[in-house]
Amino acid sequence: MPSRSARVDRIARALLYEGYLLYPYRPSALKNRYRWTFGGLFPEPYAGARGEASGMQIECPFLGGDETTLSIALRFLQVQQRAAAPVARDPLGEPWQEAVEQQIELPTLRLRELLATPWRQAFSVPAAHDRAALDGEVRVTAAPGPTGAGFKLSVRVANLTALDPADVPDRNCAALWAFHSTHVVMTIAAGAFVSLADTPAELRVLAAACENRGAWPILAGERGAHDTVLASPIVLEDWPEVAPESPGDLFDATEIDEILGLRILTLTDDEKREMCAFDPRARELLERTELLSSDELLRLHGALRRIAPVDAAPAAALTPGARVRIRPRRRADALDVILAGKIATVSSVVEDVDGVWHFVVTIDEDPGRDLGPYAHRFFFRADELEPFDGEETAG
Repeated sequence: MPSRSARVDRIARALLYEGYLLYPYRPSALKNRYRWTFGGLFPEPYAGARGEASGMQIECPFLGGDETTLSIALRFLQVQQRAAAPVARDPLGEPWQEAVEQQIELPTLRLRELLATPWRQAFSVPAAHDRAALDGEVRVTAAPGPTGAGFKLSVRVANLTALDPADVPDRNCAALWAFHSTHVVMTIAAGAFVSLADTPAELRVLAAACENRGAWPILAGERGAHDTVLASPIVLEDWPEVAPESPGDLFDATEIDEILGLRILTLTDDEKREMCAFDPRARELLERTELLSSDELLRLHGALRRIAPVDAAPAAALTPGARVRIRPRRRADALDVILAGKIATVSSVVEDVDGVWHFVVTIDEDPGRDLGPYAHRFFFRADELEPFDGEETAG
């Protein structure tokens, strides 16, 4: 089996700790009062009683044959109360919760055997003095595509830990029995995974049959490689990368390293003391940031990755009022998958500061499309829109 690359592990680790602790990195900060928000799988019946998820389903298309094998790893964070004595508490009186990484590796699965018999693996994480015992299950199935082309891989993760809702007063307490930041890494040998964002025409029926709940699978590793899929609760484009200039985890991938680094340096001494007192990862972050040289800070200011060609003037057929079918090509975000094939109407044509033309469209089936400036508007380039003259049929 191909081993997971350092590139994949770096992305997976960033996702594992996404939102773990947010600027200003103090437990008293309001946004650090509501933690463990990504990829949480809580025990049933607690999940059913409190409207939380207890399971995750990942489905993706792939190509393979008699020699194809699959390797699957489940990773998540387990919460523990801080082990220091006496137990450290934040300024509002709550015990501070830290995280322990857990990883469940499945044995190598052969496609020909998986097609005949689904794989089920139960697992347990033993209790420790500062954390609870956990029980879970991973189920893996494979099936031929509905048209005979390709296969569909299904991975289901469930938290089977016994927990009575009456035994836990709130979500922070129930978090001790949950899987957090749950994600799955899958690798394939003698086969190839297929992108759900850029699916070849002959496999689109198969891709449309894939149903994902609680996670979204993307191709990962070297750009252009099809041997690894990373499925996480955070939607990314295929082949994501951590910027080489980034000095380390900031636990908040929606921010910019430069901004967060400079803001950390402006914290008061009292704020820094609080930041360091409650979590070793926060203390490490502060120490690393304060040791950054001026050259290292300057490198965080920005980098030119590639130069894209400037679009020509917009096509004459794509004028305001024209109806089009959306065919996204750039895999910019999850909406490129959701809106693919939708019928829309061009509302305006705009040019950005780089000289690139964008067509602003509203989706015809959107009940709020007539709300003028308050309508949902989406931006596409000319090669992502097809003129549409007919009537859209239901389904």
